[in-house]
Amino acid sequence: MKSLVVYYSRTNITEKLAKTIASRTDSDIEEILPKVNYQGKLGYARGGKHAIQEKIIDLENLKYDPEDYDMVYLGTPVWASKASSPVISYIKQNEGKFTNVKFFATAGSSGFESTFEQMEKYASVKPQSTLALTTKEVKKDLFDEKLSSFLE
Repeated sequence: MKSLVVYYSRTNITEKLAKTIASRTDSDIEEILPKVNYQGKLGYARGGKHAIQEKIIDLENLKYDPEDYDMVYLGTPVWASKASSPVISYIKQNEGKFTNVKFFATAGSSGFESTFEQMEKYASVKPQSTLALTTKEVKKDLFDEKLSSFLE
């Protein structure tokens, strides 16, 4: 089965999880790179505002087409109980190209359910499974059991 891991990560937490998923599943991996700057305190505030607005933003060119894959793992940080704008923009840009998806998200503590609902709405496909991990779980590598279940 050919699979792709696609993610956005502002603070490298989601990136760490994405790379772990890619290595465990022998997947291609693609980082979503926004043309909007979300770094630093101003970027953090801008990201929250854009997430609340569900703002579609411009992205750098992508290498992989999700339509070419049997499974796409989509990963996002949770911003204001929503998926990050780069991930929503990616989903919107690839509308109709998703058949089998699994969603993963990282957050300080909460907002996972609404994030996954939003991703499902934009992707127009129900995920086969979801994985919600806190920043602490990822930083301290306390997610092996949850990850194994997610990848089954």
